[in-house]
Amino acid sequence: MHIKLKDLQETHKRIKPFIHRTPVLSSSLINEIVGAEIYFKCENFQKMGAFKMRGALNAVLQLSEEQKKCGVATHSSGNFAQALALSAKMQHIKAYIVMPENAPEVKKKAVKGYGGKIIECKSNLEARETTLNKVVAETGAKFLHPYNDYQVIAGQGTAAMELIEEHADLDYIVAPVGGGGLISGTALATHYLSPKTKVIAGEPMGADDAWQSMEKSELIPQTNPQTIADGLLTSLGDKTYPIIRDLVEKIVRVEEGEIVAAMRLIWERMKIVVEPSSAVALAAILKEKEKYKGKKIGIILSGGNVDLGNLPF
Repeated sequence: MHIKLKDLQETHKRIKPFIHRTPVLSSSLINEIVGAEIYFKCENFQKMGAFKMRGALNAVLQLSEEQKKCGVATHSSGNFAQALALSAKMQHIKAYIVMPENAPEVKKKAVKGYGGKIIECKSNLEARETTLNKVVAETGAKFLHPYNDYQVIAGQGTAAMELIEEHADLDYIVAPVGGGGLISGTALATHYLSPKTKVIAGEPMGADDAWQSMEKSELIPQTNPQTIADGLLTSLGDKTYPIIRDLVEKIVRVEEGEIVAAMRLIWERMKIVVEPSSAVALAAILKEKEKYKGKKIGIILSGGNVDLGNLPF
């Protein structure tokens, strides 16, 4: 394992002064529906509204003085873009963010609000990478990958660390999977701190490269993903995939209607705003609830950056 327990502990110490320790909430009604005790780690209350702040900040805080002068760059359709822009602002360095032209307007606005410089590109991975390489060549900025980076993965793992500190006896921890930064960080933290706890990932049926990769035991890239969960459109990386393969119990695929129903349940019953990607984890539990009867489950609600003018219900 490239990331040891010591790395996770040092990461948590490093970022702690700059992030929120987000609350863990529960809903007796949702517990009743599932027949289990569910503890929601609310990263929708994190700075910039998502867990991505943890990984971005961990990477930014470890830049050399030389690197800080040129700033940082990334490509992201939303949450990592915001997280990197805000982390850079907190450290008084420049952030160049390559965003697909169809990224949610609310996320572009937020990046600009945090002082990030947006460079738009066509909405495919090739265009993202080409544009990014050009930006890096022109500015000398340090490229920070949104998820396929050990410092970022370690940062994302700190959400599960905090959850386990508060609830040490969980049977399962569930998180969504897109590029795999959150679920691999979660799996590492759980492996070291609560080895009896099983880690499960929720994934949209229309963007199921992680499920396919697990089935075929090789990294299968994402092709033409179609899902409302816009935070989960990316492919696993060569750093996140092996961690998921080795430490994640299984990946549960959910339909679009199941994602919307789970999102609605959280909004209505818990009175909190979560984005569709966040609801994927609860949707995965609801889909197989017989399996979880009487169990204690932690769910990481990954973020709450929703376009309120474009809700699915």
